[in-house]
Amino acid sequence: MADSITDLKLGKIVRIGSAPYVIVHAAFLRKQQRKPVMKTKLRNLINNSVMEKDFSSGEAFELVQVISNKCQFLYKDSDQAYFMQHDNYEQFGLPVDTIEDQLKFLLEGTDVYVSFYEGKPISLQLQPKVELKVTETSPGTKGNTAQGGSKPATLETGLVIQVPLFIEAGETVRVNTDTVEYVERVS
Repeated sequence: MADSITDLKLGKIVRIGSAPYVIVHAAFLRKQQRKPVMKTKLRNLINNSVMEKDFSSGEAFELVQVISNKCQFLYKDSDQAYFMQHDNYEQFGLPVDTIEDQLKFLLEGTDVYVSFYEGKPISLQLQPKVELKVTETSPGTKGNTAQGGSKPATLETGLVIQVPLFIEAGETVRVNTDTVEYVERVS
């Protein structure tokens, strides 16, 4: 059991009933003359359903420990993405619909951390920044600067982001996986 509602933070996993839920949004509220409340939005890690729950100060809840193993992304098909554990070379799949937002950052052979709950894979943890090659963008023109604006660019995974005007096709860029934004050009 956790001690305080302030332990409920983004990314933490809470058991509600028998199912694990990851906190995807948390906001601490304190109104005058009332107990503090942590308003949360939770995603079920088993069936991917979303629910909202308010935790009051003093309410009992259980934070769940998950094990993260370094794994390699192998490939995906229409309904599963396949990974291999580095330590025992065991292969497993995760449903594409539960990790589809994260797949746009993964190339075959990319290392990621996969969270396991009671021995079953449940979610991915991406690196904060990834490097991807620009496959398509409009050509840069002379005089374009970093502050001069932006243009859309398609990366090698199919992800489309806004990049500065001086970025050209074939260059590698660093992308923030949390905000899905261009960070810098990789030389």
